[in-house]
Amino acid sequence: MARQGGAREPAGAANAAAERLADRLAQLGGPVRRRVAEGLRELGAVDRAIYSAVASTPAPALDEPLRRLSDAANYSRLWLAIGAGLAVAGGRAGRRAAARGTLAIGVTSALVNVDAKSLWSRQRPDRAGAGVPAQRNVRMPASTSFPSGHAASGFAFASAIAREQPWLGLALRFLAAAVAYSRVHTGVHYPGDALVGSLLGASTGQAVAGLMDHLPPAGKPGTARSRWRSGQAAA
Repeated sequence: MARQGGAREPAGAANAAAERLADRLAQLGGPVRRRVAEGLRELGAVDRAIYSAVASTPAPALDEPLRRLSDAANYSRLWLAIGAGLAVAGGRAGRRAAARGTLAIGVTSALVNVDAKSLWSRQRPDRAGAGVPAQRNVRMPASTSFPSGHAASGFAFASAIAREQPWLGLALRFLAAAVAYSRVHTGVHYPGDALVGSLLGASTGQAVAGLMDHLPPAGKPGTARSRWRSGQAAA
């Protein structure tokens, strides 16, 4: 769930953490470390180039829909609304899938916003300097840029839902991918932020759903809830 605010980066600050890591690896010496350091620098250059290409490519038919989609996913409102609808209309399987998805969002948001963003302090892009059209603008979050919380939450929800309802999970993954791209299109994230957020969210969602598979269904014989119900009936 993304926090809102208005921070923008100074020039060159977005890649300071990656550059520091690459410099540190190079200083440690050794052919493997030097190759990793060079790879980090090249990935950073590709990341910035893709961001600049998206920013400078006119796409007036996409600007408004993607801006609205990005805003709809703030604080995971889009996914929570889908989960609520699934819980109401989907029967027992829908309620279980919605519970998986909601729990996956909570766990992923904690991992991204509490841990990952504080460990990797990548500043937000300078979308004005990159020439992102004003009609694409959403509010620039105050949190650091890496990884994307919107991408992580979307893929966590979709992956957890897919455990119970594979076809719905597939459709939700497409929607999550659109949300992840919208964060780049609107200029608030680099592509690498969205990519890593998507991978982190997908893996966390699958892990949460897998753990929930080991929980006994409500009312199953032998569970605490079923024993309580039996006691109530006997009384």
